Amino acid sequence: MVQSATAGEVPKPFGRFGRRALVEPLTITNHGDEGAAPMSMQEDTRVKSRDRVAMSIDEVTQVMHDAVAASKAPEESKAFNHELD
Repeated sequence: MVQSATAGEVPKPFGRFGRRALVEPLTITNHGDEGAAPMSMQEDTRVKSRDRVAMSIDEVTQVMHDAVAASKAPEESKAFNHELD
């Protein structure tokens, strides 16, 4: 369950809210509107690492195509070749 706190409540016991945000979702509201959702640095890193840009095949430029065609997988990726069988 997502917990909620007002912007006025947060500055007083900030440490308590910060600790709570590390273990469960927390929304900070401002005049009833959701304004912020603090999260742990680990969660922030995880979310950002999933950022993707989707485009249609028509949007792929020749430069992009050539870059993908010329790319090579790192040596470490060979450990997963068995998944292609």
